[in-house]
Amino acid sequence: MATKTEFLATPDKQNFINGQWVASVSGEMIDSINPATGKLNGRIPASNKQDIDAAVAAARAAFTDGAWHDCTPSERSILLWKLADLVEQHAEELAYLETIDQGKPLSHAISEMKGVAGQYRFYAGMATKIQGETYSQSMDRHNPAGKKTLAYSVKEPIGVVAAIVPWNAPLILLAFKLAPALATGCSVVVKPAELTSLSTLKFAELIQQAGFPAGAVNIVCGYGHTAGAALAEHTDVDKVSFTGSTKTGKAIIDAAKTNLKKVSLELGGKSPVVVLPDANIAEAITGAVRAITYNSGQICIAGSRLYAHEAIYDQLVSGIVKVFKTLKIGDGIKADTMIGPMVNQHQANIVKSYIDAGIAEGAELLTGGNQFGDTNCFIEPTVLSNVNNTMKCVQEEIFGPVLVCQKFSDVSEIPALANDTIYGLGASIWTQDISVANRLASQIKAGVVWINGHNVFDPAFPMGGYKQSGWSRDAGTQAVENFLETKTIITLI
Repeated sequence: MATKTEFLATPDKQNFINGQWVASVSGEMIDSINPATGKLNGRIPASNKQDIDAAVAAARAAFTDGAWHDCTPSERSILLWKLADLVEQHAEELAYLETIDQGKPLSHAISEMKGVAGQYRFYAGMATKIQGETYSQSMDRHNPAGKKTLAYSVKEPIGVVAAIVPWNAPLILLAFKLAPALATGCSVVVKPAELTSLSTLKFAELIQQAGFPAGAVNIVCGYGHTAGAALAEHTDVDKVSFTGSTKTGKAIIDAAKTNLKKVSLELGGKSPVVVLPDANIAEAITGAVRAITYNSGQICIAGSRLYAHEAIYDQLVSGIVKVFKTLKIGDGIKADTMIGPMVNQHQANIVKSYIDAGIAEGAELLTGGNQFGDTNCFIEPTVLSNVNNTMKCVQEEIFGPVLVCQKFSDVSEIPALANDTIYGLGASIWTQDISVANRLASQIKAGVVWINGHNVFDPAFPMGGYKQSGWSRDAGTQAVENFLETKTIITLI
């Protein structure tokens, strides 16, 4: 399609600041490389602190004065709805850009664009539903004689938000932050991942077309250690919303100390997939495969640890291995591709090192294990059996298509096995006994627990982690609270 090449016709991209396309101050650029082919997609700005300063200043001006400041909730709602419509209209182009930038199959990327549009529509509805409360005084010992109180609260937008987005699902994870932030009336500076900025820059064009006032949304590209760090520590930023690794999340917390800005974090995971002996085995096989191979395992909530009852372990694992061997690996643009590459060779090297470490520690390799391709970015879907919870491949997030498998004898073992990790993002339980499933769900320390499913998402479902998987929640009605301050007003009457 012509629309697929129009955006790429100008290979050197610019930042989007205060409603304008502007070159970075340094003029330095970062190559965007297709991980499946090694071909150059284009170049994005390698922005520095001066670029971040300009974007934050634009966001501050938009928040405190001007057209964005003056927008009513209903006007914000209309803008968000228009943006959702534009995402749907440009879904194929946006998906194409994500596929050549990140590697995922085009069919998966197109499906994700439906989720992106859904996020903006959901929060378009929320924009007019932000409300405070009234309070009845519980005791009057502080009141002047004869006085009563009229007390109520209002919800106010927190201010300038920094949205720092990872490389694995750029637009859907941006929507988790941008949609509720804009619904509340905050202004936003977006820092996309340097590996996958193209779809976000195209998205900026849709921001313009929808009619958002200048400065409401600003997009600055660059490396995390320069542009990202400058944004996280900026003293005129009121809030940082970050998705990424737990290690980087801790660095964000340190950077936010400059002005004690609010921070919300959605971080790493090592999600267990628990299969009980009465489970529908065919469904569990399909679910376990999808849980670890979607986006080549490059999602934080991937089902990377399989715990199966000893009575069905061999049947289940052999079924998973059989499916793994049928999955077509290749360039995400090709229609028959089911699994794309890692985002780059560095990530592929990391995944391969975990596979090798697992085997060295005594895990049995049942299928996969190889790194291959002209770009050396491809990893075969891998199953490691006979693992235990002391192994590195079981304890650490791999972020690739590697499933580690372990038996259990009794359901009472599950809470300890599932919770034996620093993470607590997600889990799934497969069983016909809903009572047992819900009892286990209450015992597993994770922000999301699926029963007879995995990776089922909706804008209405809150997502987030326990322990070192993060703070606060994305999606759902409560996500708007990430971008609001509560002010209590008390009148003596």
